[in-house]
Amino acid sequence: MLHRLHLKNVGPAPELALDLAPRLNLVTGDNGLGKSFLLDVAWYCLTRRWPQEVNPDLSSGAMALPRDRKQEAEISFSVDGEHRPQQNYSFHCEAEAEAWLGPRGRPVNPGLVLYAMADGAFTLWDPARNAQRQGEGESYTFSGRDVWQGLDNPTPYSDKLCDGLVRDWGDWQGKGGEAFQQFKKVLRGLSPNPDQPLEPGPLVKVQGTNCPTITGLGDSPPVPVVHVSSGVRRILALSYLLVWAWQEHRLASGSSSKEPTRQVIFLIDEVEAHLHPFWQRRIVRALLQVLSDLSQETNVQLLLVTHSPLVMASVEPHFDEDKDRWWDLDLNSETRQVELTPQLFARMGDANCWLREAFGFGKDDTGSVERAEAIREARKAIHKRERGETVTSEEAQRLERGLQRVLGSTDPFWNHWRSRFAERQGDQRS
Repeated sequence: MLHRLHLKNVGPAPELALDLAPRLNLVTGDNGLGKSFLLDVAWYCLTRRWPQEVNPDLSSGAMALPRDRKQEAEISFSVDGEHRPQQNYSFHCEAEAEAWLGPRGRPVNPGLVLYAMADGAFTLWDPARNAQRQGEGESYTFSGRDVWQGLDNPTPYSDKLCDGLVRDWGDWQGKGGEAFQQFKKVLRGLSPNPDQPLEPGPLVKVQGTNCPTITGLGDSPPVPVVHVSSGVRRILALSYLLVWAWQEHRLASGSSSKEPTRQVIFLIDEVEAHLHPFWQRRIVRALLQVLSDLSQETNVQLLLVTHSPLVMASVEPHFDEDKDRWWDLDLNSETRQVELTPQLFARMGDANCWLREAFGFGKDDTGSVERAEAIREARKAIHKRERGETVTSEEAQRLERGLQRVLGSTDPFWNHWRSRFAERQGDQRS
């Protein structure tokens, strides 16, 4: 597992430190504060390659650079190897060469490492294939298109490093072997509705090519996977890549007479990306179960970035303080510096509470901006009356008309308003 990341003069703050839990790590925070950057750095520490350095077609994952090029920049981390206890490493940036320099020699083997980016890109480190010789880390970094259409080999020895979701799915389905059975199980596990799970349908011809189809999308007939929605594409891609990575890893391990890895580290940026709220409530639980099902003897560590209060609420029954941790990136209003802080994970009960606890929303900010502004104005009038100050009838009527424009008839704020301005209740009902 990855134990610790420490950044100095690199990233969103002068210094950041992240001590990770062994199973589930959740990172929240506003846009632009460095959540995706932390995943990029974690990936670099585990593989020694920046995603965009490997595949220039990616829109993210560029190499980190110092905040201040006149000052020393350092990335240090601690990680377990497959057969070595916790190892500590430190890398320093050579600003002129724009390169990170660290200890020589082959890095520690971190096990199977996967990184799903928010835009559909995906990168993989496989100890049975990448660790055979230096530099092979560049072999398995997929753009969003590569996931579906296949990843070309930069060398002339093979047409493809990966055939891609469409072709591999069709091949697995035609053979009906272990890979296809595992793929069906993962798909069911990641489905939003257990009573109507996603299932592979028959292969159909689309533009002269055998194309897989998917069922479980309401009452519709089997849908070709090239025509499914963004949310379904996200789940299909995650399911395919998990199965493809594990199957290929087992084959490569067997050919070199080695046991499959006992360590998997999975980084996911915006785990809720493209998913309907109903799906967001299930995705983390489903991932934990699916990954444990790959191999009962494999330890799995997840580092997930999320903007979703539903994801946070859905984790409540499964969060174990001994194995899991929640981190929040926030901008200190006084110092104007980004801070990464471990948070106490407490059961909030619903998504609105998580909007306030994890995402900094005020108690009136869980609806539209206009609703919040109308309530804030109304609260000022309520406070004036509570202090014994005069609130004219005209002012109360104006405020109530503003509330009527933006509040639903069952909005809980009406009770608060009417208890202070009882004389307006008849007008509101009319």
